Amino acid sequence: MYYGVKLNTNYKTLWQEGMKDWDGNLPVRMSDDVKEEGFWNTFMKKKEQAGVDSWVANLRKELIALIDPGEDVLEIGPGWGNYTFEAAEKSGSLTCVDSSESVLAFLKAAAERKGWNHVNFVHAKWEEFPEVERADVVFGVNCYYRMQEIDRALLHINNTAKRLGIAGMVSGPERPHYKDIQEQLGCRIKFQRRDYIHLQNLLYELGIDANCKIVNLHKTYAYDTEEELLKDNLSAVLDKEYDRKKAVELLYAYVREEGGKLIYPHNFKAALLYWKPEKRLEPADLPTEVKRVVEV
Repeated sequence: MYYGVKLNTNYKTLWQEGMKDWDGNLPVRMSDDVKEEGFWNTFMKKKEQAGVDSWVANLRKELIALIDPGEDVLEIGPGWGNYTFEAAEKSGSLTCVDSSESVLAFLKAAAERKGWNHVNFVHAKWEEFPEVERADVVFGVNCYYRMQEIDRALLHINNTAKRLGIAGMVSGPERPHYKDIQEQLGCRIKFQRRDYIHLQNLLYELGIDANCKIVNLHKTYAYDTEEELLKDNLSAVLDKEYDRKKAVELLYAYVREEGGKLIYPHNFKAALLYWKPEKRLEPADLPTEVKRVVEV
């Protein structure tokens, strides 16, 4: 394992602070499992006729390339299967662990339609998932948003993976008009408060020197009306009073009309953190400074 310089920053605390809203409160979904399940139940009903997201194609390609054919794979928080289906096609076995029964029911039905009998589904929070059997590859993408014990979640990946642990997260930059509104109008903006760098630095402090691959992504937002455009692209402005006319002007600098729709193209990124587990890590194995962080 790799132990470098002390960063003098508690990245677990930063992560937990980033879970709070801009009033300093923890949103209900972050702690209420019933509310979280209700969200996913509604969301998955809308996804029944939809396929995987095309805008993550580059990330999916890079992720699946890290899996060797025939390996035993475990996926954390599969959601609607952006990476699940191709992982299932390449792996010898795939176990999907998710805290939502609605998510698992959606994926199980899809697996049955495909005739897959090598895919298993486990209803559990990753932090509470028992280490029954290790997998060659353990990965999770964008599944960490409710994990307050993020350090233990990362250690669990390390201890469950035999060949490779992978933590993925879609990253910035934010839609650029928000930066313009902040700089030119002095508005407070509800920017994202957590990013892959928190995970990278926490892994570093846990003694895991993870590789980091940045993947370019592109998503095009299309709106039928200006009302829809403004609702979706001014909602992160926290100020109640501001020059809305100027804000709309700054927004339209990135918007074009095409086929009767208002189009906003957005280039952003994702990060894949991946490493080969060198040993099983427990809090007792870690340096004093890191152990204090883990045991908070």
